[in-house]
Amino acid sequence: MKVVFGSRRLQKVCSSEKEMNRAWGASIARRLKQRLAEFETFDTLQDARHLPALRCHELGQNRKGQLAVDLVHPWRLIFEPDHDPMPRKPDGGLEWQAVTSVLVIEVADYH
Repeated sequence: MKVVFGSRRLQKVCSSEKEMNRAWGASIARRLKQRLAEFETFDTLQDARHLPALRCHELGQNRKGQLAVDLVHPWRLIFEPDHDPMPRKPDGGLEWQAVTSVLVIEVADYH
């Protein structure tokens, strides 16, 4: 699956282990690096559902249309499908099997 970033700054931080350590600490950086590598091996977002440790889930309220995976509790990697238009099922839900690219928005504790 293709992984793109919402900003140059985020891309720069996420492409350097040293920068990730500085921004979020060693444990989050290690898990973030792992998650990004996992995403690149997936064919579609549906593959993320087969790894329970990811706990990939859709967000609601002011984050509708975004998804998150667990890093180190309570931190999450937040992203959205990088498709226009967004692939949808007939009932309006996200068509996970059609998502082949994601846009990384942020690493945050949104709770």
